[in-house]
Amino acid sequence: MKGFPDLPPLWWLGSIGLIYLGKYLLPGWHFTLFVLNVVSWLFLVAALGLIGRSTLWFFRKKTPIEPNHQPKDLIVEGPYQLSRNPIYLALVMLTIASAIGHGSVLGIGAAMLLWKVLDRRFAEPEEEDIRLAFGQAAEQYFKQTRRWF
Repeated sequence: MKGFPDLPPLWWLGSIGLIYLGKYLLPGWHFTLFVLNVVSWLFLVAALGLIGRSTLWFFRKKTPIEPNHQPKDLIVEGPYQLSRNPIYLALVMLTIASAIGHGSVLGIGAAMLLWKVLDRRFAEPEEEDIRLAFGQAAEQYFKQTRRWF
């Protein structure tokens, strides 16, 4: 759709929409266990914390957070020491949290689909931009840090 913003949070909302749609269209594919609610909340809190800490580094480094914008600095500190894409990882974790919390079998598939979309549409092209902008420093960072976890 021309003119529609192609942004990771919108893809994440789509994955959440699949969970809710599946809950109503495929009610037999859902289950409830108290322990899953606890696990869901743990994923939720961890994901929100990861987004907050990761976002903070963009502001500290004064570099754009939006995909497809030219990076001004290479972020290798904080959560970026463990994952090259901690915000994308957190969006997948939020989808998993929702899937677990709703007992949605379909939601696990939505999380895997979101992971693939974020990897292909955003992570891979961004890494090319980072390579062009930061050269050998980027290559060294890519060797030291995994793309996801």
